[in-house]
Amino acid sequence: MNYQHAFHAGNFADVHKHIVLTRILVYLRQKPAAFRVIDTHAGAGRYDLLGPQAARSGEWRDGVARLFDKSRFNTSQLGASESAQALLAPYFDIIAALNPNGTLRLYPGSPQIVKALLRRQDRLVACELEPNAAAALKRALRGEPRAKALTIDGWMALYANIPPKERRGLVLIDPPYEESADFLRLSDALAEAHRKWPGGLYLLWYPIKAREAPDALARRLRRLNVPKILRCELSFGPPRAAGVLAGSGVIIANPPYPLESELCTILPALTRLLAPAGAYRIDWLTRE
Repeated sequence: MNYQHAFHAGNFADVHKHIVLTRILVYLRQKPAAFRVIDTHAGAGRYDLLGPQAARSGEWRDGVARLFDKSRFNTSQLGASESAQALLAPYFDIIAALNPNGTLRLYPGSPQIVKALLRRQDRLVACELEPNAAAALKRALRGEPRAKALTIDGWMALYANIPPKERRGLVLIDPPYEESADFLRLSDALAEAHRKWPGGLYLLWYPIKAREAPDALARRLRRLNVPKILRCELSFGPPRAAGVLAGSGVIIANPPYPLESELCTILPALTRLLAPAGAYRIDWLTRE
C-alpha cells in the first residue's frame, strides 16, 4: 500500500482514527499529572484539502467533508444522540479552529490534534522520516515548546522514547503500510513496547483492504502477553476494487475504562454518516 498521507488526509479512516485518538487524549487530560504522546509516524502535521494531492484523490469528500456538510460542525444535525454529540465535540472543535472562516480547507494530522489537547505540563514527540513530510511537520510544530519533531525512523524512535519520564501517556503507531511487513512489525512493536512500558496506552491503526492481513494481526495480538487489547473497525461494506481501502481498524492496548462504552455510542452515528452500507465492530482481543 503506497500511503502518502497527503492523498488520504481527511478520509473516512482518518476520521475514525482521529476520533478515537481524541477520546484517549480527553481521558489523559482528566488527571493533573503530566502525560507524553509519542507519534511514531506523524506525517506532515496538517494538510491542505484543496492542495494538489488531496484534491487529486478527493478522499476527504467521503470523510470529513460529510461531517462538515451535514453539520457545519454542529453535531446536533448529525442524527446522533446527545451523548454522541458531546463525545464528538472535541474533535469537531479542533477542525473548526483550523478553519475559522467556516470553509473546510485544512485538516489536522495526528500531531496537530495532540498539540491542540496538550496542557502546559504535557509533551509530544512526533517522528517522521520522509523528507517532505518531516519538513512540513517541523513547520507545523515550530514555536511550540511542548512538542518536538524528530526526523527519525518511527520504529526505532518508539523504543528510544519509552518509558517517558512522565510515566503516563500514549504511543500512536500509524505506519505507511508501503510494505506488507508493516502488519508483522505492528504486533512485534506492541509486544516489545509493552514489555518496556506496560503502563502505557497504545493506539495502532491499520488499513482494511481484505480480511487476511487484519485477521492474522488479530491472531498474533491474542497470543501476546498484553492483558487488555480492544479492537474497533469501521468498514464500507462489501469488498471494493482490489487494492482499494475498504475499512479502517484501530487497536487500543490498555484502553481507558470509558472508551469501550464511548465507542459504542459514537460508532453507530459515524457509520450512518460515513458508511451507510457498511458496518462497525468493537470487541476485545484480550481481556483480563
